[in-house]
Amino acid sequence: MTARVLVVDDVLPNVKLLEAKLTNEYFEVVTAYDGPEALAAVRRENPDIILLDVMMPGMDGFEVCSRLKADPELAHIPVVMVTALSEPSDRVRGLEVGADDFLTKPVNDIALFARVRSLVRLKIMMDELRLRDQTGSEFGIVQPTAETSLEVPPDASILLVEDSPHDVVHMQETLSQRFQVVVEADCQAALVAARGGNFDLVIVTMNHADYDSLRFCSQLRTTEETRQMPILAVVDDGDIERLVRALDLGANDYLMRPVDRNELLARALTQIRRKHYQERLRQNYQLSLEMAVTDSLTGLYNRRYMATHLDNMLKQAEDGGKPVSITLMDIDHFKLINDTHGHGAGDDVLREFANRLQRYVRGVDLASRVGGEEFVVVMPDTDHAVGRSVAERLRAAVAEEAFEVASQASKISVTCSFGVATTLGGEDSRSLLERADAALYQAKRSGRNRVASADLETEPKKAASL
Repeated sequence: MTARVLVVDDVLPNVKLLEAKLTNEYFEVVTAYDGPEALAAVRRENPDIILLDVMMPGMDGFEVCSRLKADPELAHIPVVMVTALSEPSDRVRGLEVGADDFLTKPVNDIALFARVRSLVRLKIMMDELRLRDQTGSEFGIVQPTAETSLEVPPDASILLVEDSPHDVVHMQETLSQRFQVVVEADCQAALVAARGGNFDLVIVTMNHADYDSLRFCSQLRTTEETRQMPILAVVDDGDIERLVRALDLGANDYLMRPVDRNELLARALTQIRRKHYQERLRQNYQLSLEMAVTDSLTGLYNRRYMATHLDNMLKQAEDGGKPVSITLMDIDHFKLINDTHGHGAGDDVLREFANRLQRYVRGVDLASRVGGEEFVVVMPDTDHAVGRSVAERLRAAVAEEAFEVASQASKISVTCSFGVATTLGGEDSRSLLERADAALYQAKRSGRNRVASADLETEPKKAASL
Protein backbone atom coordinates (compact mmCIF):
# COMPACT_ATOMS: atom_id res chain seq x y z
CA MET A 1 0.00 0.00 0.00
CA THR A 2 1.34 3.42 -0.96
CA ALA A 3 0.34 6.84 0.31
CA ARG A 4 1.41 10.48 0.34
CA VAL A 5 3.04 11.29 3.68
CA LEU A 6 3.67 14.81 4.95
CA VAL A 7 6.70 14.89 7.29
CA VAL A 8 6.86 17.97 9.53
CA ASP A 9 9.97 18.66 11.64
CA ASP A 10 12.14 21.73 12.20
CA VAL A 11 15.34 19.63 12.26
CA LEU A 12 16.56 18.97 8.72
CA PRO A 13 18.40 15.67 9.46
CA ASN A 14 15.23 14.27 11.09
CA VAL A 15 13.19 15.16 8.01
CA LYS A 16 15.74 13.66 5.61
CA LEU A 17 16.04 10.45 7.62
CA LEU A 18 12.27 9.88 7.75
CA GLU A 19 11.96 10.83 4.10
CA ALA A 20 14.58 8.24 3.12
CA LYS A 21 12.98 5.48 5.20
CA LEU A 22 9.47 6.15 3.88
CA THR A 23 10.61 6.48 0.28
CA ASN A 24 12.35 3.14 0.60
CA GLU A 25 8.97 1.68 1.59
CA TYR A 26 7.44 3.20 -1.58
CA PHE A 27 5.61 6.03 0.14
CA GLU A 28 5.48 9.42 -1.57
CA VAL A 29 6.92 12.01 0.81
CA VAL A 30 6.41 15.77 1.05
CA THR A 31 8.02 17.89 3.73
CA ALA A 32 7.55 21.00 5.87
CA TYR A 33 9.82 22.57 8.49
CA ASP A 34 7.46 24.56 10.76
CA GLY A 35 3.81 24.87 11.74
CA PRO A 36 2.61 27.52 9.25
CA GLU A 37 4.41 25.77 6.39
CA ALA A 38 2.79 22.49 7.44
CA LEU A 39 -0.72 23.97 7.37
CA ALA A 40 -0.08 25.40 3.90
CA ALA A 41 1.36 22.09 2.69
CA VAL A 42 -1.69 20.15 3.88
CA ARG A 43 -3.97 22.22 1.66
CA ARG A 44 -1.55 22.21 -1.25
CA GLU A 45 -0.42 18.58 -1.21
CA ASN A 46 -3.52 16.80 0.14
CA PRO A 47 -1.54 14.18 2.10
CA ASP A 48 -2.95 10.85 3.21
CA ILE A 49 -1.23 11.05 6.60
CA ILE A 50 0.89 13.55 8.57
CA LEU A 51 3.93 12.70 10.69
CA LEU A 52 4.22 15.71 12.94
CA ASP A 53 6.98 16.77 15.31
CA VAL A 54 5.79 18.41 18.52
CA MET A 55 8.66 20.66 19.61
CA MET A 56 8.91 23.32 16.92
CA PRO A 57 9.52 27.07 17.40
CA GLY A 58 6.60 29.42 17.08
CA MET A 59 3.70 27.08 16.42
CA ASP A 60 4.27 23.71 18.05
CA GLY A 61 2.82 20.38 16.94
CA PHE A 62 -0.04 20.49 19.43
CA GLU A 63 -1.30 23.77 17.94
CA VAL A 64 -0.85 22.52 14.37
CA CYS A 65 -2.86 19.39 15.12
CA SER A 66 -5.55 21.36 16.92
CA ARG A 67 -5.96 23.68 13.93
CA LEU A 68 -6.14 20.75 11.52
CA LYS A 69 -8.81 18.97 13.54
CA ALA A 70 -10.87 22.15 13.92
CA ASP A 71 -11.11 22.51 10.12
CA PRO A 72 -13.89 20.28 8.67
CA GLU A 73 -12.02 20.03 5.37
CA LEU A 74 -8.86 18.71 7.02
CA ALA A 75 -10.07 16.94 10.16
CA HIS A 76 -10.22 13.54 8.44
CA ILE A 77 -6.44 13.42 7.74
CA PRO A 78 -4.66 11.10 10.22
CA VAL A 79 -1.96 12.73 12.33
CA VAL A 80 0.85 10.81 14.04
CA MET A 81 2.96 12.85 16.43
CA VAL A 82 6.62 11.76 16.37
CA THR A 83 8.60 13.41 19.15
CA ALA A 84 11.24 13.05 21.83
CA LEU A 85 8.59 13.79 24.49
CA SER A 86 7.89 10.60 26.40
CA GLU A 87 5.74 11.54 29.40
CA PRO A 88 2.23 10.02 29.53
CA SER A 89 0.81 13.53 29.94
CA ASP A 90 2.35 14.52 26.59
CA ARG A 91 0.77 11.53 24.84
CA VAL A 92 -2.60 12.30 26.38
CA ARG A 93 -2.37 15.94 25.36
CA GLY A 94 -1.57 14.88 21.79
CA LEU A 95 -4.54 12.52 21.69
CA GLU A 96 -6.83 15.14 23.17
CA VAL A 97 -6.01 17.67 20.43
CA GLY A 98 -6.90 15.04 17.83
CA ALA A 99 -3.73 13.09 17.03
CA ASP A 100 -4.31 9.50 16.00
CA ASP A 101 -1.09 8.29 17.60
CA PHE A 102 1.87 9.58 19.59
CA LEU A 103 5.20 7.87 18.92
CA THR A 104 8.30 8.56 21.00
CA LYS A 105 11.72 8.84 19.36
CA PRO A 106 13.63 6.75 18.54
CA VAL A 107 10.74 5.18 16.63
CA ASN A 108 10.81 1.52 15.64
CA ASP A 109 10.59 1.54 11.85
CA ILE A 110 8.49 -1.60 11.60
CA ALA A 111 5.94 -0.24 14.09
CA LEU A 112 5.89 3.13 12.32
CA PHE A 113 5.24 1.63 8.88
CA ALA A 114 2.52 -0.65 10.27
CA ARG A 115 0.82 2.32 11.92
CA VAL A 116 1.03 4.37 8.73
CA ARG A 117 -0.49 1.54 6.67
CA SER A 118 -3.25 1.03 9.24
CA LEU A 119 -4.22 4.70 9.32
CA VAL A 120 -4.04 5.05 5.53
CA ARG A 121 -6.41 2.09 5.12
CA LEU A 122 -8.81 3.82 7.48
CA LYS A 123 -8.52 7.10 5.57
CA ILE A 124 -9.21 5.43 2.22
CA MET A 125 -12.41 3.96 3.60
CA MET A 126 -13.39 7.25 5.22
CA ASP A 127 -12.68 9.22 2.04
CA GLU A 128 -15.11 7.00 0.12
CA LEU A 129 -17.81 7.48 2.74
CA ARG A 130 -17.20 11.24 2.85
CA LEU A 131 -17.41 11.46 -0.94
CA ARG A 132 -20.75 9.66 -0.92
CA ASP A 133 -21.92 11.95 1.88
CA GLN A 134 -20.87 15.01 -0.14
CA THR A 135 -22.68 13.74 -3.24
CA GLY A 136 -25.86 13.18 -1.26
CA SER A 137 -25.69 16.65 0.27
CA GLU A 138 -25.08 18.30 -3.12
CA PHE A 139 -28.23 16.65 -4.44
CA GLY A 140 -30.10 17.99 -1.41
CA ILE A 141 -30.84 14.45 -0.21
CA VAL A 142 -29.05 14.56 3.15
CA GLN A 143 -27.39 17.10 5.38
CA PRO A 144 -23.57 16.91 5.28
CA THR A 145 -21.91 15.31 8.29
CA ALA A 146 -19.16 17.24 10.07
CA GLU A 147 -16.64 15.08 11.91
CA THR A 148 -15.88 17.89 14.33
CA SER A 149 -19.52 18.29 15.41
CA LEU A 150 -20.14 14.79 16.77
CA GLU A 151 -20.15 14.09 20.48
CA VAL A 152 -19.71 10.74 22.20
CA PRO A 153 -23.16 9.49 23.24
CA PRO A 154 -23.71 9.08 27.01
CA ASP A 155 -24.75 5.43 26.61
CA ALA A 156 -21.66 4.35 24.63
CA SER A 157 -20.60 0.81 25.55
CA ILE A 158 -17.28 -1.03 25.60
CA LEU A 159 -16.53 -4.74 25.58
CA LEU A 160 -13.36 -5.35 27.61
CA VAL A 161 -11.72 -8.71 26.84
CA GLU A 162 -9.15 -9.23 29.60
CA ASP A 163 -8.28 -12.27 31.73
CA SER A 164 -6.09 -10.53 34.32
CA PRO A 165 -8.20 -9.60 37.37
CA HIS A 166 -5.81 -6.81 38.32
CA ASP A 167 -5.91 -5.22 34.85
CA VAL A 168 -9.70 -5.63 34.67
CA VAL A 169 -10.11 -3.58 37.87
CA HIS A 170 -7.62 -0.97 36.66
CA MET A 171 -9.24 -0.44 33.25
CA GLN A 172 -12.86 -0.90 34.29
CA GLU A 173 -12.57 1.79 36.97
CA THR A 174 -11.21 4.22 34.38
CA LEU A 175 -13.64 3.42 31.57
CA SER A 176 -16.71 3.38 33.81
CA GLN A 177 -16.29 7.11 34.33
CA ARG A 178 -17.65 7.67 30.80
CA PHE A 179 -18.92 4.39 29.38
CA GLN A 180 -20.92 1.28 30.06
CA VAL A 181 -18.40 -1.56 30.34
CA VAL A 182 -18.97 -5.28 29.84
CA VAL A 183 -16.07 -7.56 30.86
CA GLU A 184 -15.38 -10.99 29.36
CA ALA A 185 -12.35 -13.07 30.33
CA ASP A 186 -13.07 -15.78 27.75
CA CYS A 187 -12.53 -14.85 24.09
CA GLN A 188 -15.17 -17.26 22.77
CA ALA A 189 -17.77 -15.80 25.12
CA ALA A 190 -16.57 -12.33 24.13
CA LEU A 191 -17.12 -13.12 20.44
CA VAL A 192 -20.69 -14.19 21.17
CA ALA A 193 -21.26 -11.03 23.20
CA ALA A 194 -19.79 -8.83 20.45
CA ARG A 195 -22.06 -10.35 17.82
CA GLY A 196 -25.16 -9.51 19.81
CA GLY A 197 -24.13 -6.47 21.80
CA ASN A 198 -23.61 -3.66 19.26
CA PHE A 199 -20.65 -2.33 21.25
CA ASP A 200 -18.98 0.96 20.38
CA LEU A 201 -15.49 -0.37 21.09
CA VAL A 202 -13.76 -3.68 21.82
CA ILE A 203 -10.64 -3.53 23.99
CA VAL A 204 -8.66 -6.78 23.89
CA THR A 205 -5.40 -7.79 25.54
CA MET A 206 -2.86 -9.34 23.19
CA ASN A 207 -1.36 -11.75 25.75
CA HIS A 208 -4.45 -13.71 26.67
CA ALA A 209 -3.44 -16.82 28.60
CA ASP A 210 -5.86 -19.34 27.05
CA TYR A 211 -6.61 -18.02 23.58
CA ASP A 212 -4.90 -16.52 20.55
CA SER A 213 -5.96 -12.86 20.78
CA LEU A 214 -4.86 -12.21 17.20
CA ARG A 215 -7.30 -14.88 16.04
CA PHE A 216 -9.99 -13.15 18.06
CA CYS A 217 -9.26 -9.87 16.21
CA SER A 218 -9.43 -11.73 12.91
CA GLN A 219 -12.79 -13.25 13.83
CA LEU A 220 -14.18 -9.83 14.71
CA ARG A 221 -13.11 -8.50 11.31
CA THR A 222 -14.55 -11.43 9.34
CA THR A 223 -17.92 -11.57 11.10
CA GLU A 224 -20.66 -9.42 9.58
CA GLU A 225 -22.11 -8.21 12.90
CA THR A 226 -18.74 -7.07 14.27
CA ARG A 227 -16.86 -6.01 11.14
CA GLN A 228 -17.27 -2.29 11.82
CA MET A 229 -16.54 -2.37 15.56
CA PRO A 230 -13.31 -0.55 16.42
CA ILE A 231 -10.65 -2.64 18.16
CA LEU A 232 -8.19 -1.24 20.70
CA ALA A 233 -5.36 -3.73 21.27
CA VAL A 234 -3.45 -3.77 24.56
CA VAL A 235 0.15 -4.86 23.92
CA ASP A 236 3.10 -5.47 26.23
CA ASP A 237 5.74 -2.77 25.98
CA GLY A 238 8.32 -3.82 23.40
CA ASP A 239 6.17 -6.54 21.79
CA ILE A 240 6.48 -4.99 18.34
CA GLU A 241 5.78 -8.21 16.45
CA ARG A 242 2.40 -8.71 18.09
CA LEU A 243 1.58 -5.02 17.69
CA VAL A 244 2.29 -5.10 13.96
CA ARG A 245 0.22 -8.27 13.50
CA ALA A 246 -2.69 -6.72 15.40
CA LEU A 247 -2.64 -3.61 13.22
CA ASP A 248 -2.40 -5.69 10.03
CA LEU A 249 -5.38 -7.78 11.16
CA GLY A 250 -7.53 -4.69 11.59
CA ALA A 251 -6.95 -3.29 15.08
CA ASN A 252 -7.77 0.42 14.96
CA ASP A 253 -5.48 1.52 17.80
CA TYR A 254 -3.28 0.14 20.55
CA LEU A 255 -2.08 0.75 24.08
CA MET A 256 1.27 -0.27 25.57
CA ARG A 257 1.46 -1.74 29.06
CA PRO A 258 1.57 -0.49 31.72
CA VAL A 259 -1.70 1.20 30.75
CA ASP A 260 -1.96 4.86 31.65
CA ARG A 261 -5.49 5.68 32.77
CA ASN A 262 -5.73 9.02 30.96
CA GLU A 263 -4.30 7.59 27.75
CA LEU A 264 -6.77 4.70 27.89
CA LEU A 265 -9.65 7.11 28.24
CA ALA A 266 -8.37 9.41 25.49
CA ARG A 267 -7.87 6.58 22.98
CA ALA A 268 -11.27 5.08 23.78
CA LEU A 269 -12.95 8.46 23.25
CA THR A 270 -11.20 8.89 19.90
CA GLN A 271 -12.27 5.48 18.62
CA ILE A 272 -15.88 5.78 19.78
CA ARG A 273 -16.22 9.26 18.32
CA ARG A 274 -14.85 8.04 15.00
CA LYS A 275 -17.18 5.02 15.00
CA HIS A 276 -20.23 7.25 15.36
CA TYR A 277 -18.94 9.52 12.60
CA GLN A 278 -18.59 6.51 10.30
CA GLU A 279 -22.06 5.31 11.22
CA ARG A 280 -23.52 8.73 10.41
CA LEU A 281 -21.79 8.67 7.02
CA ARG A 282 -23.10 5.17 6.29
CA GLN A 283 -26.61 6.12 7.36
CA ASN A 284 -26.54 9.16 5.10
CA TYR A 285 -25.33 7.00 2.22
CA GLN A 286 -28.10 4.46 2.79
CA LEU A 287 -30.65 7.27 3.00
CA SER A 288 -29.36 8.80 -0.24
CA LEU A 289 -29.67 5.41 -1.95
CA GLU A 290 -33.23 5.01 -0.73
CA MET A 291 -34.21 8.51 -1.77
CA ALA A 292 -32.61 8.05 -5.18
CA VAL A 293 -35.00 5.18 -5.95
CA THR A 294 -38.11 6.23 -4.02
CA ASP A 295 -40.72 8.91 -4.38
CA SER A 296 -40.35 11.40 -1.54
CA LEU A 297 -44.08 12.08 -1.17
CA THR A 298 -45.49 8.54 -1.14
CA GLY A 299 -42.49 6.40 -0.22
CA LEU A 300 -43.13 4.13 -3.21
CA TYR A 301 -40.40 3.31 -5.71
CA ASN A 302 -39.96 5.95 -8.39
CA ARG A 303 -40.21 5.65 -12.16
CA ARG A 304 -36.47 5.12 -12.68
CA TYR A 305 -36.33 2.19 -10.29
CA MET A 306 -39.54 0.66 -11.68
CA ALA A 307 -38.21 0.79 -15.26
CA THR A 308 -34.93 -0.88 -14.31
CA HIS A 309 -36.70 -3.48 -12.19
CA LEU A 310 -39.17 -4.26 -14.96
CA ASP A 311 -36.39 -4.69 -17.53
CA ASN A 312 -34.59 -7.13 -15.25
CA MET A 313 -37.79 -9.00 -14.47
CA LEU A 314 -38.67 -9.38 -18.15
CA LYS A 315 -35.23 -10.86 -18.89
CA GLN A 316 -35.67 -13.40 -16.10
CA ALA A 317 -39.23 -14.16 -17.20
CA GLU A 318 -38.11 -14.77 -20.79
CA ASP A 319 -35.45 -17.21 -19.60
CA GLY A 320 -37.92 -19.04 -17.39
CA GLY A 321 -40.94 -18.85 -19.68
CA LYS A 322 -43.10 -17.23 -17.02
CA PRO A 323 -45.53 -14.33 -17.59
CA VAL A 324 -45.24 -10.85 -16.09
CA SER A 325 -48.27 -8.62 -15.68
CA ILE A 326 -48.44 -4.92 -14.92
CA THR A 327 -51.26 -2.60 -14.07
CA LEU A 328 -51.01 1.08 -14.89
CA MET A 329 -53.42 3.26 -12.92
CA ASP A 330 -54.47 6.88 -12.85
CA ILE A 331 -56.53 8.63 -10.15
CA ASP A 332 -59.75 9.87 -11.72
CA HIS A 333 -60.29 13.66 -11.90
CA PHE A 334 -57.24 14.36 -9.76
CA LYS A 335 -56.95 17.92 -11.10
CA LEU A 336 -60.44 18.58 -9.80
CA ILE A 337 -59.38 17.40 -6.33
CA ASN A 338 -56.50 19.88 -6.36
CA ASP A 339 -58.65 22.72 -7.71
CA THR A 340 -61.48 22.10 -5.24
CA HIS A 341 -59.66 21.17 -2.06
CA GLY A 342 -56.13 22.54 -2.59
CA HIS A 343 -52.79 20.94 -3.34
CA GLY A 344 -52.29 19.96 0.29
CA ALA A 345 -55.40 17.82 0.07
CA GLY A 346 -54.12 16.40 -3.20
CA ASP A 347 -50.89 15.36 -1.49
CA ASP A 348 -52.88 13.69 1.28
CA VAL A 349 -54.83 11.75 -1.34
CA LEU A 350 -51.64 10.60 -3.06
CA ARG A 351 -50.13 9.44 0.23
CA GLU A 352 -53.26 7.52 1.23
CA PHE A 353 -53.53 6.05 -2.26
CA ALA A 354 -49.96 4.76 -1.92
CA ASN A 355 -50.75 3.32 1.52
CA ARG A 356 -53.66 1.35 0.08
CA LEU A 357 -51.52 0.09 -2.77
CA GLN A 358 -48.96 -1.23 -0.30
CA ARG A 359 -51.66 -2.88 1.81
CA TYR A 360 -53.43 -4.64 -1.04
CA VAL A 361 -50.70 -5.69 -3.46
CA ARG A 362 -48.97 -9.00 -2.93
CA GLY A 363 -45.59 -9.26 -1.25
CA VAL A 364 -43.86 -10.18 -4.54
CA ASP A 365 -45.34 -7.19 -6.41
CA LEU A 366 -43.60 -3.85 -6.81
CA ALA A 367 -45.66 -0.66 -6.48
CA SER A 368 -44.32 2.62 -7.84
CA ARG A 369 -45.36 6.18 -8.57
CA VAL A 370 -44.40 7.10 -12.14
CA GLY A 371 -46.08 10.48 -12.57
CA GLY A 372 -48.23 13.06 -10.81
CA GLU A 373 -51.23 10.80 -10.21
CA GLU A 374 -50.03 7.76 -12.17
CA PHE A 375 -48.90 4.54 -10.54
CA VAL A 376 -47.66 1.16 -11.73
CA VAL A 377 -47.71 -2.23 -10.05
CA VAL A 378 -45.37 -4.87 -11.52
CA MET A 379 -46.46 -8.47 -10.88
CA PRO A 380 -43.93 -11.26 -11.54
CA ASP A 381 -44.96 -14.79 -12.50
CA THR A 382 -48.53 -13.58 -12.98
CA ASP A 383 -50.86 -14.42 -15.83
CA HIS A 384 -53.43 -12.01 -17.15
CA ALA A 385 -56.39 -13.36 -15.16
CA VAL A 386 -54.54 -13.02 -11.85
CA GLY A 387 -53.17 -9.61 -12.85
CA ARG A 388 -56.66 -8.38 -13.60
CA SER A 389 -57.98 -9.70 -10.29
CA VAL A 390 -55.22 -7.85 -8.41
CA ALA A 391 -56.16 -4.65 -10.26
CA GLU A 392 -59.83 -5.16 -9.44
CA ARG A 393 -58.98 -5.64 -5.76
CA LEU A 394 -57.01 -2.38 -5.81
CA ARG A 395 -59.83 -0.56 -7.57
CA ALA A 396 -62.29 -1.65 -4.90
CA ALA A 397 -59.90 -0.74 -2.08
CA VAL A 398 -59.76 2.82 -3.44
CA ALA A 399 -63.43 3.32 -4.31
CA GLU A 400 -65.15 1.67 -1.38
CA GLU A 401 -63.73 3.88 1.39
CA ALA A 402 -63.47 7.67 1.12
CA PHE A 403 -60.13 9.34 1.83
CA GLU A 404 -59.44 11.35 4.96
CA VAL A 405 -57.80 14.72 4.25
CA ALA A 406 -56.23 16.78 7.02
CA SER A 407 -57.57 20.11 5.76
CA GLN A 408 -61.14 18.89 5.19
CA ALA A 409 -63.93 18.29 7.67
CA SER A 410 -65.41 15.52 5.53
CA LYS A 411 -63.80 12.68 3.59
CA ILE A 412 -63.17 12.84 -0.16
CA SER A 413 -64.45 10.14 -2.51
CA VAL A 414 -61.73 8.95 -4.85
CA THR A 415 -61.78 6.49 -7.74
CA CYS A 416 -59.11 5.16 -10.05
CA SER A 417 -58.90 3.64 -13.53
CA PHE A 418 -56.67 0.67 -14.34
CA GLY A 419 -55.08 -0.81 -17.44
CA VAL A 420 -53.66 -4.33 -17.23
CA ALA A 421 -51.17 -5.89 -19.65
CA THR A 422 -49.37 -9.25 -19.63
CA THR A 423 -46.20 -10.07 -21.51
CA LEU A 424 -46.24 -11.51 -24.98
CA GLY A 425 -43.35 -13.69 -26.07
CA GLY A 426 -40.11 -11.68 -26.20
CA GLU A 427 -41.83 -8.40 -25.33
CA ASP A 428 -39.79 -5.53 -23.90
CA SER A 429 -40.80 -3.11 -21.15
CA ARG A 430 -41.65 -0.27 -23.52
CA SER A 431 -44.14 -2.38 -25.43
CA LEU A 432 -45.68 -3.74 -22.23
CA LEU A 433 -46.14 -0.25 -20.80
CA GLU A 434 -47.62 0.99 -24.08
CA ARG A 435 -50.27 -1.75 -24.02
CA ALA A 436 -51.08 -1.08 -20.37
CA ASP A 437 -51.40 2.62 -21.21
CA ALA A 438 -53.78 1.83 -24.06
CA ALA A 439 -55.89 -0.28 -21.71
CA LEU A 440 -55.92 2.54 -19.14
CA TYR A 441 -57.08 4.95 -21.84
CA GLN A 442 -59.88 2.52 -22.67
CA ALA A 443 -60.94 2.34 -19.01
CA LYS A 444 -61.20 6.13 -18.83
CA ARG A 445 -63.18 6.35 -22.09
CA SER A 446 -65.56 3.72 -20.75
CA GLY A 447 -66.53 5.76 -17.71
CA ARG A 448 -63.56 5.53 -15.26
CA ASN A 449 -63.43 3.61 -11.97
CA ARG A 450 -62.90 0.37 -13.83
CA VAL A 451 -60.27 -2.12 -15.01
CA ALA A 452 -59.56 -2.65 -18.70
CA SER A 453 -57.31 -5.27 -20.30
CA ALA A 454 -54.79 -4.78 -23.05
CA ASP A 455 -55.31 -6.57 -26.34
CA LEU A 456 -53.20 -9.69 -25.98
CA GLU A 457 -52.88 -10.23 -29.73
CA THR A 458 -52.16 -6.81 -31.24
CA GLU A 459 -49.97 -3.87 -30.39
CA PRO A 460 -51.76 -0.58 -29.50
CA LYS A 461 -51.81 2.23 -32.01
CA LYS A 462 -51.96 4.93 -29.32
CA ALA A 463 -48.63 6.54 -28.27
CA ALA A 464 -47.56 5.86 -24.72
CA SER A 465 -47.98 8.60 -22.17
CA LEU A 466 -45.17 7.23 -19.95
